Amino acid sequence: MPKTALKKIVHYCDRTLRTNAVNDYSGAVNGLQVENRGQVTRIAAAVDASLSTIKLAIATKADLLIVHHGLFWSPRQPWTGKTHEMLRLLLENNLAIYSSHLPLDLHPTLGNNVQLCAALGLKNPKPFFYDKEQHIGLQVRAKLPREELAKRLRSAVGNKPVAIPGGPSTCRRIGIVTGGAGSELKRAASEGVDTFITGEGPHWSFALAEELGVNVLYGGHYATETFGVKALAQELSNRFDLPWAFIDYPTGL
Repeated sequence: MPKTALKKIVHYCDRTLRTNAVNDYSGAVNGLQVENRGQVTRIAAAVDASLSTIKLAIATKADLLIVHHGLFWSPRQPWTGKTHEMLRLLLENNLAIYSSHLPLDLHPTLGNNVQLCAALGLKNPKPFFYDKEQHIGLQVRAKLPREELAKRLRSAVGNKPVAIPGGPSTCRRIGIVTGGAGSELKRAASEGVDTFITGEGPHWSFALAEELGVNVLYGGHYATETFGVKALAQELSNRFDLPWAFIDYPTGL
């Protein structure tokens, strides 16, 4: 069975994703979050690190779990109850966890945004949505009926998007930020897009979209962020000759 040193994979991920150079929220804790005993023979990928996805990764016999949302968005102390169960499972089953949030969102080839852009058939993306001293999204010039774009998004993410038809019926400048960027709709509009695609947003964004004259398509936070972990796991599989599996555990959000 082929195997690769965990530290070698971590070094490759950190360098490829520019983990230390990308600004992020403090709870992201990008990089290796949990060590194993030093070797990797099988990779699992999931959007979220949770007790459920950890159990599913263990069932695939993975010893490295790649995730977009890591373990530390909320406090993990004391080590009791479900947190103790999670830690025990990780240690007993030799499962490492590597997490990448904004570094994976904005990566030019493996990232959630560029992968979703490709899935939508949109070409020549440019930087968009300046946040934390960097562009984390993409924008594309097109001439695409709003209904056709919604149809493509549904096909890409596997569910019907929530559509706010606040802008023109023909989308000419489309911005993409996967995940939960709906609360930043005003920022997106200020950068000149007439259509904004993200995962989810608050109730009040409906009225704001109409006021701003912007179309909004919410494809689902989970659904729009399956792309990056799949692409990264496939990249690691190709480079290190390791099998991988996607752990699909949708939240419906």
